[in-house]
Amino acid sequence: MNRRHLALQILITGSAIVLAHAAAAKSAYTPGRTAWGDPDLQGTWPIDRIADAGIPLERPEPFGDRLLLNDQEFAARLAAARKSDAGVTRDVVEQGTSGLAEWLQSTPFARRSSLLVAPANGRVPPLTPQAEVLYRAGRTSWKPGQPIDWVTDLDSYDRCVSRGFPTSMLPFPYNGGIRLFQSPGFVVLQLEVLGTRIIPVGHGEQWPQAVRGWLGQSRGRWEGDTLVIETTNLVAGDSAANDVAKRAAPPLQGRKSITIPVSEQASAVERLTMTGPNTIAYRVTYTDPEVFTAPLTIELEWTRNAGYRLYEFACHEGNQQVRNMIAASRAQRKSGQAVAAAARPEDGLGNWPVPARP
Repeated sequence: MNRRHLALQILITGSAIVLAHAAAAKSAYTPGRTAWGDPDLQGTWPIDRIADAGIPLERPEPFGDRLLLNDQEFAARLAAARKSDAGVTRDVVEQGTSGLAEWLQSTPFARRSSLLVAPANGRVPPLTPQAEVLYRAGRTSWKPGQPIDWVTDLDSYDRCVSRGFPTSMLPFPYNGGIRLFQSPGFVVLQLEVLGTRIIPVGHGEQWPQAVRGWLGQSRGRWEGDTLVIETTNLVAGDSAANDVAKRAAPPLQGRKSITIPVSEQASAVERLTMTGPNTIAYRVTYTDPEVFTAPLTIELEWTRNAGYRLYEFACHEGNQQVRNMIAASRAQRKSGQAVAAAARPEDGLGNWPVPARP
């Protein structure tokens, strides 16, 4: 065995050990119980650390099927976190991070090369031919050079309506708070950005097919200590329609995926399992056979933070930004200037935008 093969074998073995420990933790931990006997998942579970650390949704292609960073790659991620922690400021516009390096060193999840775990290459599955056409024809303020004349040229997040599903459950560069409440027969997920999910557990009738919601209809059940949530009846549509009522929120948000359509067949299954007193393993599998050629599965680790505060996300469909985007685009074209819709900052996470929100 040459050195290259030996190094590869060590890396594979190390990855397997880390994943084995994680699996053992999942099966070994027994959460506390609510007064009515359900596993107690209540608390505040911000997922901002994942975005701060730069763990991307999609795995960079050079990694192939490798789920975890090697020691050298992780050292670079840790060094970036330490630099960010050292440069933290608490001005009107906050800069840097606090405690990010400590979090990276506290969990095997911090070595992830992507949040996507299926397909095995950690990449978004190819779109179907009909979905590809709608995707390319989609309109959003994030599309380079696109004119903006009315709200039909903007996506649902531009309009402060919804980030979409499961988009709303995924890390974003800011306002990543999730607060979980429980009562007998219900779980409530309060999202810091545009949405609260009220989920009946063990009961509830299926909505008629014509009834749709931006976050769909979610119904839960317990499988042992794991909360399983099945979601259907998502608002179907695309980003290409001229009728605003036929436009949908994307399942995955970002420059490269914000115009992905949603069909009436879209569904998702989420699994929430406590792996320790302050951690939850979150897994969501999203299926839409009219849009994606295969299901996709995303895994996150939620970390409890009792000190995290959720504040009002004061964004509404008629806000000043929508008016300004339309007025600016029209003025640019009238004066003969190129439309500057693409001149916005990247966040280093691959395909998540960092919009300037009021």
